[in-house]
Amino acid sequence: MSGREGLVYATREYTKEEVLRVLNSLVAEWFDRKFRDLTPPQRLALIPIHEGRNVLVSSPTGTGKTLTAFLIALSELFDMAQRGELEDTVYVLYVSPLRALNNDIYRNLEEPLSEIRELAESKGLEIPEIRHVVRTGDTTTTQRQNMLRKPPHILITTPETLAIILVAPKFREKLRTVRWVIVDEVHSLAESKRGSHLSLSLERLRELTGREFVRIGLSATINPLEEVARFLVGYNDDGTPRECVIVDARYAKRKSIRVVSPVSDLIHTPAQEVTQAMYDLLFDVVKKHRTTLIFTNTRSGTERVVFHLKMLARKKGGIPEDSIAAHHSSLSRGVRLDVEEKLKGGELKAIVSSTSLELGIDIGYIDVVAQVGSPKSVTRCLQRIGRSGHRLHETSKGVMVCVDRDDLVEVAIMVREAYRHHLDKIHIPRNPLDVLAQHVVGMAIESKMRVEDAYRIIRRSYSFHELPYEDFINVLKYLSGGYSELESYKVYGKIWFDPEEGVFGRRGKYARVIYALNVGTIPDEVSVKVLTLDRKYVGNIEEEFLERLFPGDRFVLGGKVYEFVKSDGMVAFVKPAFEQKPTIPAWFSEMLPLSYDLALKIAEFRGQMFRWIESGKDPEEIREYLKRECKVDDNSAEAIIGYFLEMFYFLRSLGIREYPSDRVILVEKWLDEQGRIHHVFHTLVGRRTNDALSHALAYLATKKAGANIGIALHDNGFALVYPRGVEPQVTLKDVKPEELEEILKKAIFNTELMRRRFRHVATRGLMVLRNYKGHEISVEKQQMSASTLLKVVKRWEDFPILKETYREILEDYMDVHHAREVLEKIHRGEVRVVETPLLDTPSPFAYNIVLEGLSDVVLMEDKRALIARFHEQVMRRVADLMKRESTRAAT
Repeated sequence: MSGREGLVYATREYTKEEVLRVLNSLVAEWFDRKFRDLTPPQRLALIPIHEGRNVLVSSPTGTGKTLTAFLIALSELFDMAQRGELEDTVYVLYVSPLRALNNDIYRNLEEPLSEIRELAESKGLEIPEIRHVVRTGDTTTTQRQNMLRKPPHILITTPETLAIILVAPKFREKLRTVRWVIVDEVHSLAESKRGSHLSLSLERLRELTGREFVRIGLSATINPLEEVARFLVGYNDDGTPRECVIVDARYAKRKSIRVVSPVSDLIHTPAQEVTQAMYDLLFDVVKKHRTTLIFTNTRSGTERVVFHLKMLARKKGGIPEDSIAAHHSSLSRGVRLDVEEKLKGGELKAIVSSTSLELGIDIGYIDVVAQVGSPKSVTRCLQRIGRSGHRLHETSKGVMVCVDRDDLVEVAIMVREAYRHHLDKIHIPRNPLDVLAQHVVGMAIESKMRVEDAYRIIRRSYSFHELPYEDFINVLKYLSGGYSELESYKVYGKIWFDPEEGVFGRRGKYARVIYALNVGTIPDEVSVKVLTLDRKYVGNIEEEFLERLFPGDRFVLGGKVYEFVKSDGMVAFVKPAFEQKPTIPAWFSEMLPLSYDLALKIAEFRGQMFRWIESGKDPEEIREYLKRECKVDDNSAEAIIGYFLEMFYFLRSLGIREYPSDRVILVEKWLDEQGRIHHVFHTLVGRRTNDALSHALAYLATKKAGANIGIALHDNGFALVYPRGVEPQVTLKDVKPEELEEILKKAIFNTELMRRRFRHVATRGLMVLRNYKGHEISVEKQQMSASTLLKVVKRWEDFPILKETYREILEDYMDVHHAREVLEKIHRGEVRVVETPLLDTPSPFAYNIVLEGLSDVVLMEDKRALIARFHEQVMRRVADLMKRESTRAAT
């Protein structure tokens, strides 16, 4: 084994014989009959688990991860059962983020448990039953009482339910015996506050057991494994990292990915033809395969693909119409379960999903995954494609379909990086104070506690290892009613806290009920009513979408354009703007952001392409490189080369010899027909980083101009849109790296984003309750309370709920750290900023950025037409130059 500081990589592969020797004889015989050999994760992980070591297993779907996690525990449970030592208590705790996955695991355990029992009976052995049970929010009171009478030996649950049972007076006693904790889909938990929440629950469980238990994390493709391992195991009381064996079997399966474009000319082909060609291509993929899983990036996209595939099935035949189905989070649970069952039963030819089928529920046999548009990160690309070729010896097969030139470049580099095993880095939230507040209340319910003991337990969690002591004390102060003015707003202390003696405990007989009914980190999402100023109902939008809106923004609803005026609770007020173009696309809130790591690779590739073009490299060689390294088809290669040539000659026609790359930020000014200047920044750093940069710059620009400056946001850059007659007066150099955070706090304070996120944080931090003594409190009421409280607490800089709202927006929603990094590189001169003169047409690389501020789904045709028009203007500008260059090359 090789490793550092508590972490070691498993390098020794054990044979099946070696593993069978350490198993209970019944379990060994069952396993030997059932499986010809061990899978890669089993060869590396089973013996370390048997030795009682913490293990993180990262490998693709279909490589036997689940059995790897359970086999040793099952073996020891059967040992105990045979020795008559099995008690009515919990030994194995399995936690996953999905209820559907929990039910899957329950069914998957049913088989080995019953088959091993049958084997025992056939040998005349009488052994007690090993019980396994699922406990989630869906579990009835009767089922919970049964669990208390006959506790399961294996408890399958979710992070939220675990937090509740830790304070259930009787059932928590059954958890003292836990010896193994299995955390499934650990990568998806680690990235969100659900992971921070779970990490604290595990430390509280560790306190309850009074000794260490074996932690087993199961993860799909993720990076860096060291950080995920640290997250899984946390730290010892003395601050040293706990040990963990990392099993890296991420590349255990072969993959075959290709990038395709339905037409060779993505500019001049009419929009309708491009989309039709795309649906024909998808239909062809579905027809050639047994079962195709198609991913789109939005729920609306999912519905459109299903609709068009059904139309083609009707027209062309060959595929039954009812063998094509949609699966996304807006569908009811019943519909989703029905689709999952049909899929498992092999009744579907094609299933179309947004993100809901990314995680590991067993969906039966899929032989190809098609992806429409870019999945925005190498990791997500591999996770999605990994859903195909479910068995170990099969190849995971993916077809990436692109109908946009930026998408093509992005996906080509994504696939190249996937083959090079370069994965994006995971972002794990640090010190979320709302999650901390919830757990402090939970700890107070368990028993009276010394402050220093609680702080020690909390800092064992990776998510809170660097928690400043003063933040912890402020949380105690807030929870114990230390901000007395809040009482007049019905925010009462949930705990008592004696700072002199350094102890705290629960306050009031309802504390446990309030905690149990309000536990968890997922905010209540509801749709927001849209009314005109004279209160006429227009329709509904999602809350995520409302977060993005500033007064003056325009969007399409019900086929008409409206301008956002203000919001009140869960109502958005608008006025008609029918004659105007929308500024915010309706699907914007659903878009996945491009990862920072992949964005930098694409920016590097841009530099490489421009160097090749400048040095006169043969286009045939570039085409071969793209086909070999990036797995693109001829159409895609053609489109990518054409795209870069246009940009190259466009900049040459302006006398500019520096091209956008990871070392050069191009900034252009384009004057549109309405007389507005679009100040376009080609910062290819992903949307979260651009979100931070654009908000800071727009704030400074608005202050200087004394007028509202619009933002068009994209993964490849952003544009500040100035009203007619207003000249741009800010540059990236105006934002000092060390001032970025303060500027952003000012920029976001009066926004919808701040109001909504403050409510989410306040409900997590038990400041605004979702449920009081069994009464649901409507989201509208929660929002009204939160808006009032925000006005009250804004003067307390260190108030935990306010501090956490800023942290969540700047670090988790935006990416302030990488934005600061970009600014530092500019200030150090490592990245140059190159400006164009005022242009009458945007550059080819700017099309999608400026269109972000002009387009909507309804206006897809207009968008294509506009790109074609921009293209004609660019080609007119560069035609002579291209002719001169090619003549020179020929002579």
